[in-house]
Formats: sequence, C-alpha cells, structure tokens
Amino acid sequence: MNGTIRVGNLFGIPFYIHPSWFLVLGLVTWSYSSGLSAQFPYLSGGLALLLGLMTALLLFGSVVAHELGHSFVALRQGIDVKSITLFIFGGLASLEKESNTPAGAFWIAIAGPLVSLLLCGIVTILGVTTAVSGPLAAVLGVLASVNLALALFNLIPGLPLDGGNILKALVWKITGNPYKGVTFASRVGQIFGWVAIASGIIPLVFFGSLANVWNLLIGFFLLQNAGNSAQFARVQEKLDGLTAADVVNNHSPIISANASLREFADEQIIQGWRRFLVTDDAGQLVGAIVVDDLRSIPTIQWSETQVREIMRPVAASTTVKSDQPLLEVIQLLEQQKLSALAVIRENGVLVGILEKAAIIQLLQGQPITNPA
Repeated sequence: MNGTIRVGNLFGIPFYIHPSWFLVLGLVTWSYSSGLSAQFPYLSGGLALLLGLMTALLLFGSVVAHELGHSFVALRQGIDVKSITLFIFGGLASLEKESNTPAGAFWIAIAGPLVSLLLCGIVTILGVTTAVSGPLAAVLGVLASVNLALALFNLIPGLPLDGGNILKALVWKITGNPYKGVTFASRVGQIFGWVAIASGIIPLVFFGSLANVWNLLIGFFLLQNAGNSAQFARVQEKLDGLTAADVVNNHSPIISANASLREFADEQIIQGWRRFLVTDDAGQLVGAIVVDDLRSIPTIQWSETQVREIMRPVAASTTVKSDQPLLEVIQLLEQQKLSALAVIRENGVLVGILEKAAIIQLLQGQPITNPA
C-alpha cells in the first residue's frame, strides 16, 4: 500500500505506518529529550531519551485518536474505513466513500478536532488536579498543548484539512451541490498553502533563517492535495448521474456460444477484435474467447466446433452491473488495473464492453468513438 507497513488493526481498521513516520519519530524524540535535559539537568541522558520517546509516542497516539474520531463517526453512518495511516504530516483515515448528506460530512470532519480538544482538556485537568511535577508534568504540558495545536491547525478552513471538509459541508448545505463545496474549500486550501510557503521562504531569503522551513513542506502538502481534491471534484461533477451502461461500446465484440469457430474467425476478421464475450441463447454472459484460442483446434474442424467448447470463464471481478455509477466503475478499473469491463444487467444479460479509453474521452470532452 504505497510503501506503507501494516502493523495490525485498530478496532478492526487496518493500521499502517509510512516509513517517513520513523524519521519524524526520531526527530521528535531527540527534540523533546533535549528540551527535558535542558529543563531538568539532573536527568541522565538515557532517562531523558526514554522520556522523549514516551512523549513522541503519546503525541502520535493523540494523532491516532484524532483519526479514530473521524473513523468511528464514519462507521456510525455505515461508511467503511479502509485504513488509518501515520505519515510525516500526521495521520490519515481513508474512508470507503463520502457521506450522503452535508450533515454527515460535517460530523465526520469535526469529530477529529473534537477528540483532540477533549484530550487537551483531559490532560490539562490531570496536570492541574494531580500532584505530578517535574519531567512528567512537562510531558503532560506538551501533550495538552500539542492536542490543542492539532485541533486548531486542522480547523483551518481549507482542504485537505478537517476545517476544509467542514467548509465543504457548509457550502454543500447552502448550495445543494457537493462539488461546489469541494471546489470552494480546495481554493481556500490552496490560498493557505501559498501563505505557508511564503512564511517559510521570506525568513529564509531575507534573514537566512530556517526556523519556518517546516511551513514550506506543509504549504506544498496543502497545495498538492487541495489541487487534487479540486480536480477530482471536477471529474465527479462531470460523471455524476452516469452509469456503466452509458459508456458501453455500441459495437462490442460479442459472439454466440452456438456459433462455430469458422463463424467466429470470420467475425473477428471483420471487426479486428482479439477478445470476444460469449453469450447463450438468452443473451446472458457465459464466457469469453480469444482469437489465439483458435490455434488449439485444427482448421479443418472449425466448422464442426462450437465456440462454447473452447470458451474461457469470465471472472466476476471483471464485470459490472449496467446501473452501477460510473465513478465506482472508474475506481474498479484503477484498483484492478483493467482496460475494460463487461457490463451486464441484473438478470445476467450482457449489455456490452465498457473501455477505459471511452471514459477518458468523455472526461476530455471528446465524443466517444466506437470502433467498427
């Protein structure tokens, strides 16, 4: 999964760690152990390093809790959570799909910051009401402040941050169009991205300071992801309401199972296809045959041999229902790295072939050309 390492499950949700996380873990451990050593000189180097590691793990535990907040609300709405991943910029909960309503999208988005604010409050209360002091009190202080920062940073109203998803939900509610919400929130996210980049470049150029270099990385992260969100929203809007049946090739390569191999050979010579779908008398998909399969039968026997005798089975994973949304079909094509799918009706009757190239033509605004 994009170079990530699976380390188990969290409440049934696959949990991954990106290799970049280990770099950040090391930097955070070193940073906080150095700070504790300076603040409490009596700490030994080993103990300071151990406390620094504990602080780093607690901070990343807070990030996981933040993502679980999103995940639990999504699960309550019947939306599957595909994974939670820790990486250089924090964490990411990957959801199966978007909410069906702006209210649902709002609650999923705000759940993470609310969890972070709750953790900030709990840790603060623990620090105030208990007798903890010294390095442990310092660790609690860091944990509280980081959770507060995590909540406030994620509430910035620009995609891909939680605040951007909240803004998206609000615009969706006002306009009734989810894609306008994504487009607007993406533009705001890009603005914040440029601001972050500027705040990193200006001190570097004029003062030679690397103090805000992290802002550069955050800015590029916001720009890239906000741009991707806007692009995907445009694709979604263009394909909204279309189904698999709308992009079926009008000249799909289909042959009857009862046809002879001689008829099949003549058919493929006329059409130029290499692979044909096979149907029975009721028009139901029963298999597939490739031109090269003819080599397994002597030419003299082609007239007496039916297609059904050498056809291959068709995997269910390479078929889609005719009323399946085209957006879901695109995801299936990408996941399985396919160039075409067989489109069938609920009763198994074959409609035809849907090609990835036809979807690309549709997205480019070109008329779909069906080869004769």
